[in-house]
Amino acid sequence: MEKKPLISIIILNYNQLKVTCEFLESAKQLTYPNYEIILVDNASEENPMEYVSKNFPDVRVIVNDKNHGFTGGNNIGMKAAKGSFYFIVNNDTEIGGDLLEKLLEPFYEDPDVGMVSPKIKFYHNPDTIQYAGFTKVNPFTGRNRAVGSLEKDEGQHNTPGYTNYAHGAAMLVKQEVIDKVGMFPEHFFIYYEELDWSAHTRRAGFRIFYQPTAEILHKESITMGKESAIKAYYHNRNRILFMRRNSNTFEFSVFFLFLIFFTVPKNILKYTMKGQKEHRRNFVNALIWNLKSSKYNQ
Repeated sequence: MEKKPLISIIILNYNQLKVTCEFLESAKQLTYPNYEIILVDNASEENPMEYVSKNFPDVRVIVNDKNHGFTGGNNIGMKAAKGSFYFIVNNDTEIGGDLLEKLLEPFYEDPDVGMVSPKIKFYHNPDTIQYAGFTKVNPFTGRNRAVGSLEKDEGQHNTPGYTNYAHGAAMLVKQEVIDKVGMFPEHFFIYYEELDWSAHTRRAGFRIFYQPTAEILHKESITMGKESAIKAYYHNRNRILFMRRNSNTFEFSVFFLFLIFFTVPKNILKYTMKGQKEHRRNFVNALIWNLKSSKYNQ
């Protein structure tokens, strides 16, 4: 592997030009000498091309004619990239310093590493961890958690090592993964997509690494607002889809029973009690979508 390979930094913008420009400003502080930035706009109300080209002339801007979601938008960016590594990173993060150098280190140490994610902390609470690796998705409930989530960072997760899944907010991926596994599965659109991609990457023989010496700040709030109706659809739809694609017959049978006898009545009751008719309708639509989409099982 060459010593300073070209890294393609890929970010998405959707009606968040101010936040995106804050990211681009922070990227100027990177010390790594060989990178490009590709900004993919998912059909925002305000076309960012003119503003970004004027203020950040080195950034390549691609403006889509429709919203392709997290998966499709990033895939468009990867198709346009020239690097041998792709750094997929959220636009609501701020980066800088030797982040890219640190993320590259595991690839030099282990040729089987395919993806590396940094320690992710909250921008507005920088002493609090969001991600320090992922636990494995429970094969019977379809749920997992981020290691260290909401813990005060006192160095307890400073040991680098292999983890189950990379984090979609910040993941460095080498070209060989795309060659062997492919890009993001676009039918996920948003939610569970990085877990599915990571699972397929591991099955292809690659390893996923958590690198705590690399840190990134994420502007996502610690206290999330009420679950949106859109999230009620995609999160539930894609949890089922993930299990369809990544569990064996026995595991999925148990998951299906858990879904039918626990998740469905619990969510229907929750949305009904809260008067969230749109949430309830979207939850039901998520179930129906899975019944009609067997072609996405692989």
